Amino acid sequence: MAGGPRPGGDTPPGTISIGRVGRAHGLDGAVRITRPRAGALALGGVVVVDGVEREVLRLAGTADAPIVHLDGIDGRDAAEALRGRDLLVPRTELPPLDEDEFWPDDLVGLRAVALDGTPVGVVAEVVPLPSCDALRVERPGEPELLVPLVRDAVPRLDLDAGTLHVDLAFMGEGDAAAADASGA
Repeated sequence: MAGGPRPGGDTPPGTISIGRVGRAHGLDGAVRITRPRAGALALGGVVVVDGVEREVLRLAGTADAPIVHLDGIDGRDAAEALRGRDLLVPRTELPPLDEDEFWPDDLVGLRAVALDGTPVGVVAEVVPLPSCDALRVERPGEPELLVPLVRDAVPRLDLDAGTLHVDLAFMGEGDAAAADASGA
């Protein structure tokens, strides 16, 4: 992927991606933000883009399609140069989460296991899709698995243990799916 770290991929420790710089909006350096995290962008807040701290000088648009003007980005060319770069913030600056909530980036690196505990692979990326996020699970010696982040596909998640359980039958994978298909 072009342009800087991917969410959860090469994000520096202690930070989280709260969106990605999209196309320029107008001539003054404002940009659209793609993949925004709810409640994470704030007027006057500070984000790190391409290794540089920048204050949010203007916040417009909607929560789902924000438009921001960042300090030091003073024209369309400067805005376009940041296209594809992540907006990073320290985790300590994010709004608090409820006990059963998590940031999708927290799932990257977790071990995926089948319901019986058999290793499946490792979560390599959280992929934002129109209907729900999905987990790209890398599996040694097998094609990667794209797991929708829904309770039917991921019935158990334990951040402290570093694991998530994948229902392979729901995913149409493995022996469980073959048994279901044969009526056994």
